[in-house]
Amino acid sequence: MATVQRTVSLQKKLVKSSILGSVIAGLIAFLLLLGISIYQTMSVQDEIMDEISDMLLITDISNVSGSQLDELSEEFETQYQLKHQNQLLTQSEDFNSAFSNLSQSNKNKDYDFIWHDHQLWRTYIQSDHDMVSFVIQPIKYRLKDLLNTFVIYLAILLLLWAIQWIFIHFTIKHQFKSFNLLTKQISEKSADDLAPIQHRPVEFQELQPMIHQLNQLLARLQQSLAAEQRFTADASHELRSPLSAIQMRLQLLNRKYAADEVIQKDLKQIQQDVSRGTLVLENLLLLARLDPSKTNDLPKSKTNLKTLIEDVIHALKPFIDEKQIKIHADISSNIQPNMNKELIFTCIRNIVDNAIRYIPVNGKINIQMNELSHQVEIIIIDNGNSVTDETIQRLGERFYRALGTKTTGSGLGLSICQKIIELHQGHIEFIKNEHCGLTVKIYLSTS
Repeated sequence: MATVQRTVSLQKKLVKSSILGSVIAGLIAFLLLLGISIYQTMSVQDEIMDEISDMLLITDISNVSGSQLDELSEEFETQYQLKHQNQLLTQSEDFNSAFSNLSQSNKNKDYDFIWHDHQLWRTYIQSDHDMVSFVIQPIKYRLKDLLNTFVIYLAILLLLWAIQWIFIHFTIKHQFKSFNLLTKQISEKSADDLAPIQHRPVEFQELQPMIHQLNQLLARLQQSLAAEQRFTADASHELRSPLSAIQMRLQLLNRKYAADEVIQKDLKQIQQDVSRGTLVLENLLLLARLDPSKTNDLPKSKTNLKTLIEDVIHALKPFIDEKQIKIHADISSNIQPNMNKELIFTCIRNIVDNAIRYIPVNGKINIQMNELSHQVEIIIIDNGNSVTDETIQRLGERFYRALGTKTTGSGLGLSICQKIIELHQGHIEFIKNEHCGLTVKIYLSTS
């Protein structure tokens, strides 16, 4: 099973890519700031612990214990203790007694970390001869101020991301106006307007190769269409003239050899071949002129479908009588969709003519009509020869005719029908029915 590739908006993808790059850069900067700030905070706080330790070892405690030392300890939430040969000299009022034994057992250590009382502590031990100072501080104090700073920084970062998203969104949207203008100009192009795309002076270098290639493509397409139109006009003139001349000569020969049955038989065969050639030419020209994209240019009017189908049956009556075909038409007289009368007449005539060609003598054709919601359904059913699934799939292809049939035709009738129904923004279906014949369903809008 083929996977359906999901389309992605280039504009949204550019915005997302820009914001993602900014977010990644911001997060990297945030992590770097976090690491640098933690390092600096740890260094400063360690220096403060060292200063407190120096004050304990060097300064006269009697002069500072009640002033500077306690102020530092309280300001930075540190606890201290000073011992001399295991004899306590002084300590902070809030010193945790659980650390008393630790200071003695770890007196040779410098800075360290200790997990105690469900939190992490920073410790500093300094000794001077028999004097040992022990300073501790909870790590959560060091991170408290950092956390507030990081919250403010993160909030600012989020605000900057939001401002950047708004700026990038509207900037890229504004820049995409050139692409939207180009898209609009391309979408407005049709077979009647293949002039080069007139774009403003180069705003984006990336657009220029695309515009250049598009203009070259339009130029080649214009040349091809012009050549096709000249060929169609020339072919119409060159082929119609000899066919009309042959028709006139055949009429003269018919009158001249009216009594000769053998010649009349040959002339009749020639007449059929000429008529078939004329029909093929008309179908080819009609197929070339039909453009399903020009639905708005198609002249339409309210048309009585019952009258139109009766006209089709009347036009094909000689062929119906020749094969003694029974046609049953179940048609309401009130259905009048908005359509092009001549083209729909051609479409239904082609379908009925196709059925007449392929059903046996004494065959049957049923024409039904159903009025649906905002639609009319036309159903043409025949009991022709066995229709294969392969034939059903290929019906509507130009010049396709089922193999093994002895009927004449150009293989263009159903292809023309499909184009006509497309011009009316309708739908046509080919279905194999229970009689092994063909069922054709046409859906036309009633509005």
